[in-house]
Amino acid sequence: MPLGLKSKWKHRSRDSSTLVENEGGPGWRGGRGGGGPASPGAVGGLPPAPARPKLVFHTQLAHGSPTGRIEGFANVRELYAKIAEVFAIPAAEILFCTLNTHRIDMDKLLGGQIGLEDFIFAHTKGLRKEVDVFKAEEALGLTITDNGAGFAFIKRIKEGSIIDQVKVILVGDHIESINGKGVVGCRHYEVAKMLKELPKGKAFTLKLVETTKAFDVIEPRSRGKPGGEGKIGTGRGTLRLRSKGPATVEELPTEFEEKAISKVDDLLENYMGIRDTELAATMVEVGKDKKNPDEFAVALDEALGDFAFPDEFVFDIWGAIGDAKKGRL
Repeated sequence: MPLGLKSKWKHRSRDSSTLVENEGGPGWRGGRGGGGPASPGAVGGLPPAPARPKLVFHTQLAHGSPTGRIEGFANVRELYAKIAEVFAIPAAEILFCTLNTHRIDMDKLLGGQIGLEDFIFAHTKGLRKEVDVFKAEEALGLTITDNGAGFAFIKRIKEGSIIDQVKVILVGDHIESINGKGVVGCRHYEVAKMLKELPKGKAFTLKLVETTKAFDVIEPRSRGKPGGEGKIGTGRGTLRLRSKGPATVEELPTEFEEKAISKVDDLLENYMGIRDTELAATMVEVGKDKKNPDEFAVALDEALGDFAFPDEFVFDIWGAIGDAKKGRL
């Protein structure tokens, strides 16, 4: 298998690149793996080597499609490419994916982990729109995230905020440009910084792209649940995707890790206007075995130096990890 992943699932032979008729719909629980090519025969009296298992995931387009099967991806870009191949669409048409729901539910957003039984729904580009916004206050009330493949989009809109008053701007909208400057390819923290630095008391223009709606039904304007993300995955393990290096199958996060990740994700939103469970998980992983904040700061700089986190933010992250370890969260 391309990823070299371990699994206890039984052998199942199937072509993972074809569409599956009459196999599930929204909410169908997929993800059971199949077997690879036949093992070579016995050599020197030894039993034949076991077949290398495959991790096969089921997927649909969120606005409606047959069910497809995908496998052999190591990161988000490869995942989108596999989905695009199944449905014969350009990979650049996929804005983001949700797990086990076709709705624009930011608590079910696919991040750096996929449960081994999760069903993947791909949300594609729909209506384009241009919106003028007057920045009457410093805070716009937006939380930004990105899909890991170059598209930043709106994850949360704060109730009563400037953006909340512009009803054509929706959760899930991809931000294509700000005042004519394209932001495709920028990370979410770069887009959040650009929005934050816009001058107060002036109007600015956003070019946005909505997701494709099923049967022209508009989704409710969801702001997500404050205070953290929902659990990722329902299987006994998760496939963890990394921007660098191979994907790996890991156990589900411990209670300590879940609480620490949720708290760090909240701090990311407060400090930077972004939410990113993969980034939060990386920060917790870096800090969970460190003995003091200075050691943690050095390790964090080595792992995530591009972010240039301020000292007070690093100290708060260290405090959150410590609180989670001691059961104070």
